[in-house]
Amino acid sequence: MYKLLRPLLFSLNPERAHHLTFSMLEVAKHLPGALAIVGGKRPSKAAAVEVMSLHFPGPVGLAAGMDKDAKHVDALARIGFGFVEVGTLTPVAQPGNERPRLFRLKADRALINRMGFNNGGVQTAVERLRKRKPGIVVGGNIGKNKVTPNEQAIDDYVKCFEALHPVVDYFVVNVSSPNTPGLRALQEKGPLLEILAELKRRDAAKTVQRPILLKIAPDLTDEQLDDIVAVVKESGIAGVVATNTTISREGLKMPKAEVEAIGAGGLSGVPVRVRSTEVVKYLRARLPKPVVIIGVGGIDSAEAAMEKLDAGADLVQVFTGLIYEGPALLKRINATFAMRK
Repeated sequence: MYKLLRPLLFSLNPERAHHLTFSMLEVAKHLPGALAIVGGKRPSKAAAVEVMSLHFPGPVGLAAGMDKDAKHVDALARIGFGFVEVGTLTPVAQPGNERPRLFRLKADRALINRMGFNNGGVQTAVERLRKRKPGIVVGGNIGKNKVTPNEQAIDDYVKCFEALHPVVDYFVVNVSSPNTPGLRALQEKGPLLEILAELKRRDAAKTVQRPILLKIAPDLTDEQLDDIVAVVKESGIAGVVATNTTISREGLKMPKAEVEAIGAGGLSGVPVRVRSTEVVKYLRARLPKPVVIIGVGGIDSAEAAMEKLDAGADLVQVFTGLIYEGPALLKRINATFAMRK
């Protein structure tokens, strides 16, 4: 059914299509059988997995950036996601970058986005998450406001952490988006350790502790990845989400002039698949379990998901693949994973 809807959605501006899709999803969740028609299906019990002392109904989650404000968690649980990562959330609401800021690269099965952490602020998301139904794991992806200088970034991460702590199951510290000026500088070892140490200190003081993960860019060199390994070990965080979008434009099928006309932004989808898997494999060789790795980047098939898991990921996330394949993608990944267990 989704493949019949996709031409209509792809005829619209990508951001408008995004909002229309989620509006339809919210309507469908109230109509018996409607979600199944578009390919949605909850994971079978055989697909469940225990990671970070959390019970995930299935191994595939929604990457941050699609349900930024935690508006659709319950509906997403019903189409096959085992977990949903909301955000990136910032302390204060911000509109993000000017439109247009989301672009399809159909020939490459990819997207370029420069959204810029557009969200309604962390407190609004907290109120929604307080009302969510049980049965799906929710991660809180946190960042800093655009106007906050890097020297004060730790304050923004702490504000989001404190607000979300009672209503999410794990955290992801996002310092790797290319769409907030200067943010990627926080991937350096010194700033990272400062942020993560403070979050770990605050978490330790809570009655219930939440796993903390770090989301990294695919554009890091091996030397920078070695620094990430050192940071994970020194800080004692639960693990890494690998990877975010890339600033690279290498190997694209879309004509170079058209790509350049789009301008800045993070590239996601099939072109990121190989590099993100390389990063997962590199990290796993240096970060043995129980350190957690969530693999994300270019997953548009069950085969691509298994590739990440075989490289060492414990869980996977999708974003662009969902746009091109629809909810049936989740069904295929969950079924394949269940058969392989």
